[in-house]
Amino acid sequence: MEEFFTKKMRQQRLNLSLFSFFYYGVASVVYILAIPLLLFKSRNPKYSQSIPSRYFLNNNDSFEKDKICFHSCSMGETKALKPILDVIDKDEINISVVTNTGFDEAKKYTSNVRYLPYEIFLPFWMKKQKLLVVMEAELWYMLFLCAKVKKTKTMLINARISDKSYKSYKRFSWFYKKIFENIDNVFAQSEEDKKRLEELGASNVKVVGNIKLALMPKVSREFIKPSEFLITAASTHKNEEKLILEAYDRTQGKLLVVPRHPERFDEVFDLIKLYANKEHLTCHRFSKKEDFSSDIVLVDKMGELNNIFNVSDAVILGGAFEKIGGHNPIEPAFFGCSIISGENYFNQKPLFDCVDGYTIVKNDELKDIMKNIKTIKKATLTKIGNVESIINEIKKV
Repeated sequence: MEEFFTKKMRQQRLNLSLFSFFYYGVASVVYILAIPLLLFKSRNPKYSQSIPSRYFLNNNDSFEKDKICFHSCSMGETKALKPILDVIDKDEINISVVTNTGFDEAKKYTSNVRYLPYEIFLPFWMKKQKLLVVMEAELWYMLFLCAKVKKTKTMLINARISDKSYKSYKRFSWFYKKIFENIDNVFAQSEEDKKRLEELGASNVKVVGNIKLALMPKVSREFIKPSEFLITAASTHKNEEKLILEAYDRTQGKLLVVPRHPERFDEVFDLIKLYANKEHLTCHRFSKKEDFSSDIVLVDKMGELNNIFNVSDAVILGGAFEKIGGHNPIEPAFFGCSIISGENYFNQKPLFDCVDGYTIVKNDELKDIMKNIKTIKKATLTKIGNVESIINEIKKV
């Protein structure tokens, strides 16, 4: 019997080894074919730092070994790590990210920040760490495999599988089973997420809620609230500003527009000026005049959203009027704003489940809803997050 299990384990290791070589080969071919596109995209300021670092290892040396290494995608995920990072010595922390905004946010917690290289570089880029902690859906096969090969304990936190992505995950369940073979502990957002993760091969799954609820928003500076009703269109994407402007009427109050991506500031302000001129309204850029004196204000400075929520009466959350997946409702709910969102908030459903009093509308309903925006119920938070179990597990290493 012992000989049977020994042979079976050897066969499993052989199958894993063969799959790893095959996967690495495919990833290498994809990389070679993508080089022209990567070089072209790197000319865009949005990617001028991340693409050379991730795909060509430019100014992207390996981390020092034997630290606690965190990996998150962008700013929101990195910010959510704060309650955990605050209890760890800064010199013990390494953080890898994918986006520029994630990099800037990570720099607030430690100087040991890198862009996560493309997978084919990881076998020789990664060094042994005490622990690898990965946020949410960053399920990179080579990332977890290389960690385990280098005898690093692995953890997936704030794990979730949305309704929309569940079918896709199931279709490739054979692949995700191979990823979860290299993950020691999983901390899921809900019982439903736990069930789905276990179907995909995850083990040692514990439900702790959404850790983004463990970090309550803070105001970095106080703005003077206008006497008029203040509407904030937050984290908007292309086409959404036009929809909101066309639904807006000056009798509803003042309007602040906060685009999700800084590279669109000029484009959005041109749109605002066009609308303001047509309707005989005033407008200005917040970076030129830091007040809300105009009818419409483009907020073209990063890091001001919580400060603006603090003085807002109603918030129109972007990302859900286009099929982006929505944005985080926790912050405007914390500040007691009325919340209006489009229907496509599928990526944020677990967070919306923690809020009472939000309004979901179809695109063609927005204009009618905004006519009565002053009477919409204020949102409130119904849940808070807990990171104790995660911190306790980290302290074991």
